[in-house]
Amino acid sequence: RAVEMYNGHGTLLGHHAGGFDDIDLPSAVKYLIASDPNLQVLGAAYLQHKCYSDSSAKKQARSLQAMPKLVKLFNSPNQEVQRHATGAMRNLIYDNAENKLALVEENGIYELMRTLREPDDELRKNVTGILWNLSSSDNLKDRLARDTLEQLTDLVLVPLSGLGGSGVIQQNPSEAEIFYNSTGFLRNLSSASQQTRQKMRECHGLVDSMIHYVNSSLEVGKSEDKSVENAVCVLRNLSYRLYDEMPPSSLQRLEGHRRNAGGTVTGELVGCFSPQSKKAREHYLNADIVTFTEVSKDPKGMEWLWNPQIVGIYNRLLQRCELNKHTTEAASGALQNITAGDRRWAGVLSRLALEQERILNPVLDRVRTADHHQLRSLTGLIRNLSRHARNKDEMSTKVVSHLIEKLPGSVGDKAPPADVIVNIIAVLNNLVVESPMAARDIVYFDGLRKLFFIKKRRDSSDNEKSSRAAASLLGNMWQYTKLHRDFKMKGYRKEDFLSL
Repeated sequence: RAVEMYNGHGTLLGHHAGGFDDIDLPSAVKYLIASDPNLQVLGAAYLQHKCYSDSSAKKQARSLQAMPKLVKLFNSPNQEVQRHATGAMRNLIYDNAENKLALVEENGIYELMRTLREPDDELRKNVTGILWNLSSSDNLKDRLARDTLEQLTDLVLVPLSGLGGSGVIQQNPSEAEIFYNSTGFLRNLSSASQQTRQKMRECHGLVDSMIHYVNSSLEVGKSEDKSVENAVCVLRNLSYRLYDEMPPSSLQRLEGHRRNAGGTVTGELVGCFSPQSKKAREHYLNADIVTFTEVSKDPKGMEWLWNPQIVGIYNRLLQRCELNKHTTEAASGALQNITAGDRRWAGVLSRLALEQERILNPVLDRVRTADHHQLRSLTGLIRNLSRHARNKDEMSTKVVSHLIEKLPGSVGDKAPPADVIVNIIAVLNNLVVESPMAARDIVYFDGLRKLFFIKKRRDSSDNEKSSRAAASLLGNMWQYTKLHRDFKMKGYRKEDFLSL
């Protein structure tokens, strides 16, 4: 974000009698290399003011070599010069990719990190604001992660999250802005490459700071806080592809020794007894409890991302965050990431979410009012939970009616995006395969009409995907012979269910 000068132009009149009346950009840039700090302040202040929202001024300033001159002033012995030089740079790089690159090429990141050590909040606000602006450029993210993460964590994240001192968040308004800028910076970086995600997960104190800040904010009723939103978005992004990218030793610990390379626990048990049998469920449970107890103890660093305690944190966010939909979308997205796939631990966390955290009701409450962005992560999460749920009948009675309500049934209906429709149908399919109650409820809540509408609608590649999903679900529903009479009463025949 760009910033207009803190106290308007009145503060500058003492430095220069006419304010900005008789200055232009070339003379302002020359003032940056004057021997008088007052002139340096004036030149930087004029640049900050002129480049607040004028893209041609930003371009002209770069051509006049303002960038290297400002970087040299970041660590001036004069505090006012430092403040104005960083303020000017913050505006010069806002929404300007060429100026961002110029700053980095002038060794600007190194100088910014030196400046961040100064005990001056106005200066630190500017520096963290510059970092946040820089991090919106995809081509700079990996380099920024390499050159800033450890220092930013030590200087800002740990102390201001409350992790480093009393354990309580104690931020004055300036510190709150510094922390917000820093978490916004991390949020951008965490959406970069696998290499950057790894670096962030491994950075000592980074994940702990995010967790501590979110937890502490929940305890004092500040779930709507904008830095909480940033922190939860960071955690969601660092949970992306987690089981593929985590250290092999950690993965082996979570998966247990009974897994072979190709098969799942279920595959190994099928020869002895059916996966639905009581004995099988006990076998799963005992194996889960041993690992669960071991992994739950005292998480540190990236271990938090897959620790059972994190499910409770995300659940509390879903329940307590009423207004900030970005936070709840990120919390459900993080849960979706850690319950995804057929890894044993994804199943353990899914069952923990369903059985101990009772997460289904908060999630379904969100589904009722969710916009399309939230629906993606919410239905993706329910899809994962429905795969791993032990009691499909119980889950069916809770979710089927809510999900069918979201499906379109005619051309005029307001339909969610195709990937949401595919998620919903996949949930219904996961339940129908093992639960006659799910199939019965789909019929009862007018699901057949909607599914046949979706199945017939093939006018785009997206609709083709949802059509195939609906066809697969309808084929599975036909397997319940006891429902054939109900199907016929609604006017459907065997061919309708089984044709592709």
